[in-house]
Amino acid sequence: MRPSSLRAFYQKVGDRMLFVIGSPIGNLQDITIRALDILRHVDLIAAEDTRRSSILLNHFGFRKPLISFHEHNEAHRTSELVNKMDGGTSVGLLTDAGMPAISDPGYRLIRASLDSGIKVEVVPGISAVTTALVGSGLPTDRFFFGGFLPVKSGQRAQELQSALERLCTSIYFESPYRLIRSLEVIETLDRERALCIARELTKHFEEYRRGTASELLEQCKSRPPKGEITLVIRGLRKGQH
Repeated sequence: MRPSSLRAFYQKVGDRMLFVIGSPIGNLQDITIRALDILRHVDLIAAEDTRRSSILLNHFGFRKPLISFHEHNEAHRTSELVNKMDGGTSVGLLTDAGMPAISDPGYRLIRASLDSGIKVEVVPGISAVTTALVGSGLPTDRFFFGGFLPVKSGQRAQELQSALERLCTSIYFESPYRLIRSLEVIETLDRERALCIARELTKHFEEYRRGTASELLEQCKSRPPKGEITLVIRGLRKGQH
């Protein structure tokens, strides 16, 4: 749909709209045509990091007014953006990578928009969660996503214990600086558990490391992974306790 026809379509349903837009997690070519059309159409873009969003917009050859929207200003920015949308401003919501509100800011604005009668439209895009899951080689029929693993060691160990007891695959984001400690916990509990470490997804140095907890722990100690990490843990097989 061309930008002109897109604008005409959304004028029929009203301009009080929030567009929740999925963005690439690495490779900029992964953005959808629909997302680009809507980014061209909206009056204002609320971005987790305006500098990173500017790179995306400039790459595709257009500029838009940007306003920062991140975890430190989300509370007061939400009311400001709702007021703008009440006045007829259409807003696009972007995070640094992936889907807004998935371990990123966005839920507060989405909830406030719905409560104010503002139409919310989700423009789907790529997700590190499903990309890592599919690429892991582990079961995909059911899965649990736990966001970022807790920083405190006791809470992290408790969460990993829960992951090992689930009957489905578990997916977590983890810092490369804490990954070895998490693997040590898993290796202590079940050294033969199948895991996958997905690193720098869709980027130049994308890597999948697949193996048992003991194998991957040994690998990571000799060659620590860098960059953005997604940890995928196989659940219990049927009949296991």
